[in-house]
Amino acid sequence: MTESITPQQFHEADGVEDWRVLANGVAAHFRTGSYPGGVQLVDAIGVLADAVISGPDIDLRPTAVTVWLRADEVSGLSQRDVEAARQISAAARILGVPADPSAVQHVQVTVDALVTPEVRAFWRAVLGYREVGEEDLLDPHARGPSFWFQEMDAPRPQRNRLHVDVYVPHDQGEARVAAAIAAGGHLVTDQHAPSWWVLADAEGNEACVGTWLGR
Repeated sequence: MTESITPQQFHEADGVEDWRVLANGVAAHFRTGSYPGGVQLVDAIGVLADAVISGPDIDLRPTAVTVWLRADEVSGLSQRDVEAARQISAAARILGVPADPSAVQHVQVTVDALVTPEVRAFWRAVLGYREVGEEDLLDPHARGPSFWFQEMDAPRPQRNRLHVDVYVPHDQGEARVAAAIAAGGHLVTDQHAPSWWVLADAEGNEACVGTWLGR
């Protein structure tokens, strides 16, 4: 079994400057500039995946490729993720493809519930998701946002009970919060920053901007 590492240890490793730890693993965004350029990078990653990397998730778009190394659901990140990140970045450099670490994020929908199992069962069925632990639902195809269920100790009829969590790179958190406020939102609390900030739009609908820092 590969020994687990912390997000801090991942970011302190050499050769992973293109990558950012998010809620469920590490990700890198490579600006290929064209679809054929993206296919070249995917092909290069495919060769690595056959030899040394275990199943990265790859999102190919007309001008960019995003790569996810999903954290193990039990042990989290490992040194193996560091090695995989290094080799993928090296393949991108050989092809002359630059990375844009600011372009990655993970979106999670949070549902506040009084009786979590009953509410979670509904969302699992309607979404076709799978359960992970006692609080999370994940898209089995890794396409949609994750759903997390937060148990309430009392009803909150005057507050929305569904909000969005947006996990961004640790060096993008403050900028994302500032952008949301500039766009008409307001800060509900920064008590837990830089782990997360709670924001709301003009009508009180809430979103949390989170990073791995302090977790």
